[in-house]
Amino acid sequence: MQDTTSSETEVMQCMEVWGGSQPIDAHIQMSGLDAWVYCKPFQGATAGGDVYYVSSCATGRITRLLVADVAGHGAASEEPARVLRDLMRKYVNYLDQTRFVEEMNGKFVALSECGCFATAVVTTFFATNGQLSICNAGHPPPLVYRAGAKSWSFLESVSSEGEIHSDLPLGVVERVGYQLGQFSLGTGDMLLCYTDSLVEARRQNGEWLGMEGLLRIARGLNDCESSGIVRRLLDAIASECSGGTDADDMTVLVFRANGQGRRIPLRIRCLAPLRVIRGVAGALRRGVAAPWPELSLANIGGAFLPALGNRWRGRR
Repeated sequence: MQDTTSSETEVMQCMEVWGGSQPIDAHIQMSGLDAWVYCKPFQGATAGGDVYYVSSCATGRITRLLVADVAGHGAASEEPARVLRDLMRKYVNYLDQTRFVEEMNGKFVALSECGCFATAVVTTFFATNGQLSICNAGHPPPLVYRAGAKSWSFLESVSSEGEIHSDLPLGVVERVGYQLGQFSLGTGDMLLCYTDSLVEARRQNGEWLGMEGLLRIARGLNDCESSGIVRRLLDAIASECSGGTDADDMTVLVFRANGQGRRIPLRIRCLAPLRVIRGVAGALRRGVAAPWPELSLANIGGAFLPALGNRWRGRR
């Protein structure tokens, strides 16, 4: 596997949005989660069509992680990447990600006049109760690792047919009711999000690796609970697929519940309103959407009385 930008560690701060579409090999530490991001744009470009973002709310309880595959490469993806960053910041203090995903779709409907659309996986992790919300907009389904069973499987949304659920890509239809899946992440559980270059890697006989091939390789990895999981996965794919993953942008995001963040220190909770005010004031000065908090009991009340926040389970 070729190296991208040298590996680095990013410690997320409250009200921070981190990410982009540039080459990266990074470890991100945040409340309740450890994450690893690897991105390699097509043909060594300085930016690609794959976009990755992570955000942390004013109290550190809400972590949002996004992987999107935007049609096009290089400069063609710069505007969508900026749009996604602005929306990540606007909804940084929202527990429920439904409005965020719906507005993402609306933005890409506007961009579709220029032939721009995207697939995406959006996840929101609530550290105090370990709940994970996920929306899949036409993207390859994530893989989940359950530490208790030491096994990988596809993360499936609930459906009567038992199928992996995926809604339409962003920008295809103006109004889409995106499904919101709800899951629990226990300590050591992981989620693997990726763009389609992994499943479209070609073996010597020309066949694609496919989703089942990716799952088989993941299940064959040793020591899945250590920090080198992304590199070992990509090395295993490269050894099986002589064609590699160089025919497109490639991004892998893995995040693992670390069991921390169940209790937010009082000092951080008390400073949250000041962070929100500072963020809103800065947004108004720049003329961009302000990061107002979601006006719900679990979000506002839970910042001061954790028991209120722990009752949150999200909308299905």
